[in-house]
This record gives sequence, C-alpha cells and structure tokens, in this order.
Amino acid sequence: MTGLSRAGFYRRRLPHQATPVEMEIRDQMQKVALESPAYGYRRITAELQQRGFAVNHKHVLRMMREDNLLCVRRRAFMVTTDSRHNLPVYPNLAREIKPTAINQLWIADITYIRLRTEFVYLAVVLDAFSRRVIGWALGRTLEASLAVAALRMALIERQPSPGLVHHSDRGVQYASLDYTHMLKQHKATISMSRKGNPYDNAACESFMKTLKYEEVYRNEYRDFHDAHASIGEFLESVYNQKRLHSALGYIPPAEFENGATA
Repeated sequence: MTGLSRAGFYRRRLPHQATPVEMEIRDQMQKVALESPAYGYRRITAELQQRGFAVNHKHVLRMMREDNLLCVRRRAFMVTTDSRHNLPVYPNLAREIKPTAINQLWIADITYIRLRTEFVYLAVVLDAFSRRVIGWALGRTLEASLAVAALRMALIERQPSPGLVHHSDRGVQYASLDYTHMLKQHKATISMSRKGNPYDNAACESFMKTLKYEEVYRNEYRDFHDAHASIGEFLESVYNQKRLHSALGYIPPAEFENGATA
C-alpha cells in the first residue's frame, strides 16, 4: 500500500506518465467542468468531442474520478465561469496582436486546484510579451472579486500606460462591472475570446498546464495557507525567475524582460 488516496496516487503518477494529448484533454475537461458544473461525464464527453478530441465517456469518467471532478458539479454554492450572462462582451482583438514590448497585451484566466478537503481557485494575469505572471490571487470562490484581486496586483506592479489590451474569456468574472470598470479606469482596451473557442487564449492555457504539471500535481497541500505559500513561491520565484520558456528561446520570463529593456 502506498498510504495515498486514489486521487493522490494518480496526481503523483500523472506528471511522469501523461502524454501531451492526455494533458490537453485533461486540461480542457477541467475547464468544461468549471464552466458548466451541472454537466456530468457524458455531456463533458460530448463537449470535448465537439472541441476535436477523440475521447469516449469511459475515458472521461476515469479522468473525472482521478481529478475528483464528479463532486465539483454537486456543489450547489459554487459560482461558475459560465459565459451565458447578460453583461457586455467584447470582440477578440488579441489574435491580431504580436506584442513587441511589455504592457501591450495582458492575458488572464482562472483554474481550480484541489486541496485535501476543499477546492480553491487561482486567477492569473500574464504579460503576453514575456509570459510573466504579473498578477495572481488564490481564493475559495469564483466570484468576480478573485479576478479583480489578480488584476489589481498586475496594475500596481506594472502601472501600464493607456493603450494596453487586456484579453480573457467571456466568463462572468471578466465581464463583471467591477473588472471592466477597473480596466477602463486605466484606459485599457478589453478583448475577449470568441464564443466556444478554447484556443483563443492559448498562451494562458499553456501556462495553466505548466502550473498544474510542474507544481500542483507534484504536491499535497495541507490547507489553503500551504497552497497559497507554495503556489506563490512557484509563480514568483520559480516560473518567473528560473523556468526556461521555449517560446522565449529558453530564457526565464524575468530575464527575457530584462534583455528586452536593456
């Protein structure tokens, strides 16, 4: 016996055995489960198939059990990232932008993280030029305040000039009045992914997979405070300062920024 729960056992095995395709399927499965918490494994299978993944319901059911997603959808109090709201949405401007300096394009996203006894949620803001994490917040709910806290950190850290483009999905957190008002106060232009297109925010999707497979799946966090400290250390001291990024010529984000401004 390993002394681990089945979910913990799979999380420890996953980084060594998952193929790139499996990682992509699992990442999208988690995103669908958060966007539509009422969906069971059959509906999630159908959604993944519509997104181009060759999976069957047995495969999806197994992965949902491993990630403990079957109980996520039963949490009636959970606020979702459902984009079916009546708030204003904005056109996708990011796909036309190839940033050449910092603070031209920011990208944002939210993911879930399973602790021993609860789920918590991580909101991040990245600078698309360097892929550096410039804002983040960990919380127990998916209310708009979580995304707002991450954005506030980024704004304080960067103090961007007018003209910044901020890109996210169409989730209610990013469409909320608090979030969009803060962007407009700083004269930022708002951009959102096209409906039903999970790849419009590919750089953030890639970052989330890195976070999961290099930090989250390799740890058993004791509680919220342990997760906050460990994830914060990874984001600020490991990912930003040390991790070699293939899209940056195998240079860490902070070093890439320093070289670009030297």
